[in-house]
Amino acid sequence: MDFQELLKDLKKNLAEILGDQYSDFKKETKEDLEAFLETSKDKLERWTKLMANGEISLDEYEWLVKSQKDLLTLQGLQQVGVSKISLGHFKNKVIKTIVDVVKGLIF
Repeated sequence: MDFQELLKDLKKNLAEILGDQYSDFKKETKEDLEAFLETSKDKLERWTKLMANGEISLDEYEWLVKSQKDLLTLQGLQQVGVSKISLGHFKNKVIKTIVDVVKGLIF
């Protein structure tokens, strides 16, 4: 499994979510998402390999990815006044997208 290819797929899928919900703030949010992926890259790679090798389950993988949710600050959306509830929903979509993309590549 090529992790760099996985990151490209993640960025593409996250950009689609971003365009669907916050197209007016795409630049700011894209920067926040890329910062999150860069910050979490090593852990995501390690956890993805563990799941691919059968050392952790999909549920464990999802729990680990969710543990990174606080690193997803979405400062661009906060600055333009998006509510905390909407930010929380968006963060959940980001986490779900990451898990779904990885699951699709492994299973």
